[in-house]
Amino acid sequence: MPMCSIFADHKSEERYSKLSLVYLTEEEHQMIEEAIKTCTPLCSITPNIYGGSVTEGKRMITIEYHDDCDREGGNVFEAIIKKLGIEQCH
Repeated sequence: MPMCSIFADHKSEERYSKLSLVYLTEEEHQMIEEAIKTCTPLCSITPNIYGGSVTEGKRMITIEYHDDCDREGGNVFEAIIKKLGIEQCH
């Protein structure tokens, strides 16, 4: 996987977890969309997915799981990060 400038940020508490992916280019956007499409079926819960502008031309896609009692969302997040070649998540 080629190196990219996607920044990953993860937050979780009890039955809630979220992964935010900040990107710069349309190519990175397409990579993220493909990773989400491929990896979200790993969880029996349908996530909330939304996006928007950040700053300085950056954009963000966020994937959230609510009422994730079995913490299945974590497997999805790990698969997305691996597929995108992200080495560090904040």
